[in-house]
Amino acid sequence: MSHHRVERLAEELRAAGVDAFFASSAVTMGYLHGLPEDGHERFLTLAIQANGACELICPALTENQARRAGIQTVRTWVDGDDPLGLLDDLSNRWNLRSGILAVDDTMPAAMLLRMQGVLPAALFQPGQPVLSRLMAKKDPGEIELMLRAARIADDAVQAGIDAIHPGATEIQVQAALRKAMESAGGAPTFTIVGAGAMGAEPHHETGHVVITDGDLVVMDFGCDYKGYQSDITRTVCCGKASEEAHQVYDIVLRAHHAARLAIAPGIACQDVDLAARSVIEDAGYGPRFIHRVGHGIGMRLHEEPYMAPGNDRLLEAGNCFSIEPGIYLAGKLGVRIENIVTCTENGHRSLNAEPPDVLLEV
Repeated sequence: MSHHRVERLAEELRAAGVDAFFASSAVTMGYLHGLPEDGHERFLTLAIQANGACELICPALTENQARRAGIQTVRTWVDGDDPLGLLDDLSNRWNLRSGILAVDDTMPAAMLLRMQGVLPAALFQPGQPVLSRLMAKKDPGEIELMLRAARIADDAVQAGIDAIHPGATEIQVQAALRKAMESAGGAPTFTIVGAGAMGAEPHHETGHVVITDGDLVVMDFGCDYKGYQSDITRTVCCGKASEEAHQVYDIVLRAHHAARLAIAPGIACQDVDLAARSVIEDAGYGPRFIHRVGHGIGMRLHEEPYMAPGNDRLLEAGNCFSIEPGIYLAGKLGVRIENIVTCTENGHRSLNAEPPDVLLEV
């Protein structure tokens, strides 16, 4: 698989007129060659030439892992050495001194600046546009791993619901969700719980807020399963919900399904966002929907393609992304409903179980 992905990346490099790609993140190296290694402050890069040549420059402490991953050419250095000498040598052998070089978007600035110091005549550019054409289109094996991650999140929802009662805190609900995911074999990556007015903050920092009767509780969480991510949001009410809460939930649910109905190969990402946004705007809550309707997901929690206004990228079968419209009423409540879906040849498939068709009162 790794060799196949390296070859595909090389094809993309040739098509884009790029001479070489330098990977530095654990996700990128894990995807391309099964080496999810983080160099931290040490110089570490997987270099791939447009002709398909592949070479790793790494600290000696990474060598064994690299060879187990099947990387044939490994150039090592030890603390006290200058690893940039290995980059200089590679650049001479690959004729990169005045080349066009793509790098990981998440490459540390300190590492990029050191590379630019060695290769002042080279043109460095973001590598994500090239890499995302590969990573955004999942193969069946990847989708199966994402499905497993999604099912772990699905099964954890009930644990979160069971922890909700007057007097419970956001942190207690968070702990229940994390424990459920861990028990099912997932590694929790994030868990946001927003109660009452805190639910109107999409990226609320979960804390010691006490849940009271009538509060809506937004639970947004996910886990890693064998390198692939899940992300789900469910909104429920502690006790009896207000009429307004029921109405807002219904609008968000209709927006959620409208976006999903718009999904098909060849459809622009912005049109999926618009399908949901139109429902919310028609209901009079347009200014209270303050983010895009979805983001791509895979080995990264957020990646291409983004279901956002202005994104004219066309969907392809195998794309996986969230559908998560929301309405946020500052000082009162928030509602968000999120599933991960994959675009298919005939429309889409939800990797998560369907959200409740009415606001749950627990």
